[in-house]
Amino acid sequence: MIVHPAAILVTIAVLAAAMCGVLIVLLRPVLQRYALARPNARSSHKIPTPQGAGIAVVGATLVVGGAFASVTGFAPLLMLFIAAPMLALVGLVDDIRPIPVLPRFILQGIAVGLILFTAPADLKLFPMPLLVERTLLLIAGLWFVNLVNFMDGLDLMTVAEAVPITVTLALFGLSGELPWPATAIAAALGGAMLGFAPFNRPVAKVFLGDVGSLPIGLLLGWGLLHLAWQGYVAAALLLPLYYLIDATFTLLRRMARRESFWAAHRTHFYQQATDNGFTVSRVVSEAFILNVVLATLAAISVAQRSMTADAILLVFGLGAVTWVLSRFSRRRH
Repeated sequence: MIVHPAAILVTIAVLAAAMCGVLIVLLRPVLQRYALARPNARSSHKIPTPQGAGIAVVGATLVVGGAFASVTGFAPLLMLFIAAPMLALVGLVDDIRPIPVLPRFILQGIAVGLILFTAPADLKLFPMPLLVERTLLLIAGLWFVNLVNFMDGLDLMTVAEAVPITVTLALFGLSGELPWPATAIAAALGGAMLGFAPFNRPVAKVFLGDVGSLPIGLLLGWGLLHLAWQGYVAAALLLPLYYLIDATFTLLRRMARRESFWAAHRTHFYQQATDNGFTVSRVVSEAFILNVVLATLAAISVAQRSMTADAILLVFGLGAVTWVLSRFSRRRH
């Protein structure tokens, strides 16, 4: 009997969701005791909440996704399966006892570099020397891993970002536009995030923690990079465009003000929105809808395969993100 690829991806997602949910139930008492996030002036939560559920999300993704993805060979996954646990370990330590900024960035850079500098030389984006391109990708990858961490500051926010991206990547895989390993990992990550969602809906019972947000950023970035390597650079930019714009603009604004931009803060647009009278559910809902719109634009980009269409779609995407961020930055009457 021939099993349809869509059924396989649904199975991957369901298994990852179930495994993630079970692991969170088992881990929560331990996290409650040893990894409690206490509210402070920069927090969006008001009561002490256990963090570290990212262990379940990342674990389910790697176990379930890896089992299915490796049917074509484990070699393409090897460095990912070294780098993601490495980032998870860095995040776990940082959740319990903060690591100084420089050592933290160095360890993150090593994890991202393991993936980039061991990738086949024929995987290129632009006509430039390979070393230069991979170095630029290292900087971009390090930023992407951290911006996912920075944006994980509201209940369900990372779910609202990761699920549309992973579902779209899985659909691209179904149509043959993405390699099978990246497709299977995307399906597993999307399923694991859905398994995490009931525990993180407002008011959250548990948070991802850095142990989750850092490797989730790596897993998302790895999938998007594979999409770009297939020639769909515009689609790879459109999918995470909301996170890219919010986090990058906030970073530049803090640098212009000579603030400690690496320190925790409450100046992201989604944080401003809650300060301006938006409920958490409203902010997350609008972010999710925006991400669905961006995913639709990415799908059109892949279907059109046109530089002109890509330019127009990117303009539409930037306009949609700007409109939402403008709403978030205005006080509701």
